[in-house]
Amino acid sequence: MPTFLDLHGKTNKVLRTLAERAMQRYGLRDGQNHLLAVLWQRDGATPGEIAGWLHVTTPTVVKMATRMTRTGLLTRRRDAKDHRLVRLWLTSAGRSLQQPIEAERQSIDAQVTAGLTAAEREHVLRALAKIHRAASDALAAQDAEPRPPRARAASGSRAKAPRDRTRRR
Repeated sequence: MPTFLDLHGKTNKVLRTLAERAMQRYGLRDGQNHLLAVLWQRDGATPGEIAGWLHVTTPTVVKMATRMTRTGLLTRRRDAKDHRLVRLWLTSAGRSLQQPIEAERQSIDAQVTAGLTAAEREHVLRALAKIHRAASDALAAQDAEPRPPRARAASGSRAKAPRDRTRRR
């Protein structure tokens, strides 16, 4: 019998593939729909804020934003009060994807839960919410733990071949 992590991992992989294929029909790459979803709720967020909400790194958001700027889904503008900050703003093209993307996600949700009764579906959602909270708490606890100092590599740690000081003619 598979463990929770095994079954969750396999399920997550299949669900991600379903979602990725659906998003490709709208010209989106993996994860870009999540960035759009954040901006649909909080247009003008910084890449760092978005990274925190999505539990990814800021460079990941910056890379996605660069691609999405090139495709006309969002723009970057300096913060009016703090010019060190860059904020991401949806374009009309980015806003126009909200309804079809949300409908696509609801369709996938309905498709994969069609074999469940209403009570089973509610139970699964409640259980997953509890698991998500527990996993998030465990991650936060790990992040709060002091990290041991990294071992420094000894200077010249790679063995070097001795120099041949004889002259070759």
